[in-house]
Formats: sequence, C-alpha cells, structure tokens
Amino acid sequence: MDIKIRQMMLKDLDKVMEIEPIAFGCHHWSRQSFVNELNNPGGYYFVACSSDNGLLYGYSGFWLIGEEAHITTLAVHPDYRRKYVAERLLLNDIAQSQKVGAGWMTLEVRVSNEGAQNLYHKYGFKNLGLRRNYYQDNNEDAMVLWTENITSSEFQKLVCERVNMLAALKVNLAEV
Repeated sequence: MDIKIRQMMLKDLDKVMEIEPIAFGCHHWSRQSFVNELNNPGGYYFVACSSDNGLLYGYSGFWLIGEEAHITTLAVHPDYRRKYVAERLLLNDIAQSQKVGAGWMTLEVRVSNEGAQNLYHKYGFKNLGLRRNYYQDNNEDAMVLWTENITSSEFQKLVCERVNMLAALKVNLAEV
C-alpha cells in the first residue's frame, strides 16, 4: 500500500469528516474544530493518503505547548487498519514534534482502546495517570500517556528499532 504523509489542508476536511464519526463516535470533532486547528499556530495536523489517487487513509495531529507535543487526534479508516497507517502517522508526529522543538509527547487514550495503547507502548509511552470520566459519550476514563525525552539516545534507539522492524516487513517508510 502506497502511503504519503503530508500536512492536512482545508480541502482534506470532507474526507476527514467521513472518518471522524467512525473513529470517535457521536462526540467527535466538528468540521469547524478542524478548521480552527488548521488555523492554530501551535497545531500540526497531517493526513496519510495514497500518492496515486488521493484516497485518505487516516490523519493525526498535535499541539506544541512549550516543550510538550500533545497528540490531539490519530485516526485511521477501518478499511485501512492493521496496515501500519497509524504507526506511520505516529512516526511522522514524533519526527515533526522533534523538528518544532518538543522534548516530550503526551496524549489521552480510552482505557478500553487496547489497540492504540499497544501502538503507543511500542514507542515508549507510559501510563502516568487517569482522567476520570474523560469521554463525554460514555464517561469512560482516559489513560494519560507520556514518553521519556524524545531527544534522548534511548528514545532515538527505540524509534530506530521500530523503523528497522517495519523496513524488514517491507513497510514503505520513504515519507517518514
């Protein structure tokens, strides 16, 4: 599967809004929320799409707050899950976070979302707490995950090991 990761643009929002309710249910972001985020100078948003036909597979984004990159969203259309799209988006977020001066990354994830948790744990995210009743749709708790310093040699080694494993699986990482 040919994947290109690039900056999210306003023209992507129709396709993003097709994925958003599938990924996050009835309490998902609105189109206007994405418009606001694309105009937020501290926001960085990306799409994973086909380089051939522009088909949008997923998207991600983060806010830079001081030295912290706070991942605000990461979603993949169900038809393209288990094809390393989310991992490619996360690798891109890590690289972009480093480029803009982040030292750490953080996010919230549903306690029931084991698939996402497994991905984040592969990149050294650790559970440092809970936000009780965080999600409005069902009052589910959110785990608060953090990385160690993403500029450290240990973190860089972890990312390099994952990239090498993906390369061995013939996952195209040209854009990362």
